[in-house]
Amino acid sequence: MTVMMEFDIDIILSDLGFNNYSSHGKASIKILNGIAPINKATERQLAFCSSEGEEAILSVSRSKAGVILCKNSMEGIVFSRSDRLQRLIFVDHPRLAAMRIIKSLYQKEPLVGISYRAVISKNAKIGKDCYIGDFSVIGDACEIGNNTVIYQNVSILQNSKIGSKCVIQPGTVIGADGFAYERDNQTLDLEAFPHIAGVTIGDNVHISSNCSIARGSLADTVIGNGTKLDALVHIAHNVEIGRNCELTAGTIIGGSTTIGDVCWLGLNCTLKNKIRIGNKVIVGCGAAVIHDIPDEDIVGGVPAKSIKDKITSNTKQLFLMAGQKKQQEQKQNIIL
Repeated sequence: MTVMMEFDIDIILSDLGFNNYSSHGKASIKILNGIAPINKATERQLAFCSSEGEEAILSVSRSKAGVILCKNSMEGIVFSRSDRLQRLIFVDHPRLAAMRIIKSLYQKEPLVGISYRAVISKNAKIGKDCYIGDFSVIGDACEIGNNTVIYQNVSILQNSKIGSKCVIQPGTVIGADGFAYERDNQTLDLEAFPHIAGVTIGDNVHISSNCSIARGSLADTVIGNGTKLDALVHIAHNVEIGRNCELTAGTIIGGSTTIGDVCWLGLNCTLKNKIRIGNKVIVGCGAAVIHDIPDEDIVGGVPAKSIKDKITSNTKQLFLMAGQKKQQEQKQNIIL
């Protein structure tokens, strides 16, 4: 990792394509030497505030950061402190801007190479410039795309295909048999359903630590391009997940469930087997989904029900208006 150096905030924002921004406060504050949380940053550091309304007002008013990236919607609502050398910069997406600044300043050397402690099948195919860590296993008929990073103690079993530029963190298992049994009517013994398919994972997929992705029984388990899995996610056999989805920690998806593109699944939610989730769906934390969900719905609860009507597009605007009104009422009490 490179050592942090001084940087000009205006130059770096321009280089990253954030050209349409405005600022308030000391415009001369440009040269910074670090990035920190808004409640810990010093006058030579950059911070960001993704909040709106009263929360943003309080966070900014209490911060000692030299420069704070704020949402465009907060321009004219939050102000730099007059008693400090401080500047606010208003952009569409402050967290995204901060992320890209961090990436540009803290360049990591790409991980490339295969550990001699890794176990790789003779008929597995490994792409160019990959990294495979200690004690990881790549099984028969597996394929790994270019520039993919597989950390230590990862098991990728037979018939698994991993795309390019993927990241798989320690402890994850991909391609083990799914949980599927039929009971004999006479003996009541459980007989395992054979799993003869595999797993297909697209490009730019990030899989965090200790996830479990079962291979398909008759058709592959599929994860689309750009999808990200948090730690401790379980994906059962024959599941199909679309592009650019986010599955947060503890998510459990039952077998043969289909999930569309650009979905967000909250912490510890459970999706029943054989249901269909549309595109751009949000599933609340701890929800138990037992029925199909149409496109662009928002569900929560046990069992999960639509709460989209309760989360209207006006909610955020009403909150902002309430924040503005409260700010006007308490203006004399807020240190700017």
